[in-house]
Amino acid sequence: MPTDPAATPEDPAELFDGPSGPAVRVAVDATPLLGRPTGVGAFCAGALGGLAARPGVSVSAFAVSWRRRKLLDGLVPAGVRVGQRAMPARPLHAVWSRSEVPPVEWFTGAAEVVHGTNFVVPPARRAARVMTVHDLTTVRFPELCDGPTLAYPELIRRAVRRGGWVHTPSAFVAAEVVELLGADPDRVRPAHSGVPPLPPPDPAAVGRFLPPGTTRYVLAVGTAEPRKDLPGLVRAFGHLAGDRPELALVLAGPDGWGSDAVAAAVDRVPARDRVVRTGWLDDAALSGLLHGAAVLAYPSVYEGFGFPPLQAMAAGVPVVATRAGALPEVLGDAAALVEVGDGEALAAAMAEVLDDAAVAADLVDRGRARAAGFSWSACAAGLEGIYRDARAAR
Repeated sequence: MPTDPAATPEDPAELFDGPSGPAVRVAVDATPLLGRPTGVGAFCAGALGGLAARPGVSVSAFAVSWRRRKLLDGLVPAGVRVGQRAMPARPLHAVWSRSEVPPVEWFTGAAEVVHGTNFVVPPARRAARVMTVHDLTTVRFPELCDGPTLAYPELIRRAVRRGGWVHTPSAFVAAEVVELLGADPDRVRPAHSGVPPLPPPDPAAVGRFLPPGTTRYVLAVGTAEPRKDLPGLVRAFGHLAGDRPELALVLAGPDGWGSDAVAAAVDRVPARDRVVRTGWLDDAALSGLLHGAAVLAYPSVYEGFGFPPLQAMAAGVPVVATRAGALPEVLGDAAALVEVGDGEALAAAMAEVLDDAAVAADLVDRGRARAAGFSWSACAAGLEGIYRDARAAR
């Protein structure tokens, strides 16, 4: 693991190549694929697709669900098996929070490794246990979290004490897991995620949301939660809006436990009629807004990886973001980075991108090259390496 969690390799996939060898049988928790897509769901879909293409891994998927598990057949990629007993989510989570029974093999059948993709991993009888820890917001910033997620740190610690392995999407989070949760560094492995693909853009999306009289917009993508600091972005937009009457701010994403603060910030901005909140969007509409944006703003307080800025880079949109968590590692020099909470710097960086075509074009070129370095095949190679080491250490 790199000693500097903010290290930025020339090729992001370079650090995370996995070994080859005889196939390892892995049962992967695909519950995040059910319901509306989330960042964890995007990771789960991408990782499963990459793993299914690797001859060294035999993959089955399961869902901790009573009835919805049957939906997995239509959600997992080709090459991933689905077959399990019903797993009543609420009773199982209650029991697993206190004990190590029943083992997951009772429901999934035999496996050499079980992979929990959403911070926690079920107990197992013989299988090695791997869990993906996407970030440590619950430890670093518990005040920014909702109630259910605050249980994650202790569940992760317990699994680590019992020999569990930890996968993280960045070297930054890997270092935090060792530092803050006391995990064995030899059992904590980073493997960068890929870039979630977007469908062809819906050409009508921009017209549906752009306010009358505006022709350009700053876009933010994410749930309205405190960690995303959307109120800070709204205030920064207020500094830009007066001199740019053609400019709008579009906040794309569902409401969350930070929605009231966003609404209050919008109410205090003179250009409030040019701030649009879209709510949840399907992928085609999100793709349309993303491809049409003048700049993607990502003013997070903390991040363990960061899908939206990479998607924007892949779409040819310049990115302005904060130096929050893993973002310097992931975005490198392909984004304009400012300090967390510095609204004046955020406004200045956005203004430079909006007003200087050469700066914007340079960020677009750097961004496309940067995003191309992240792939789900490289992620799957890294995961296979973790699985093999975990199996060998059982």
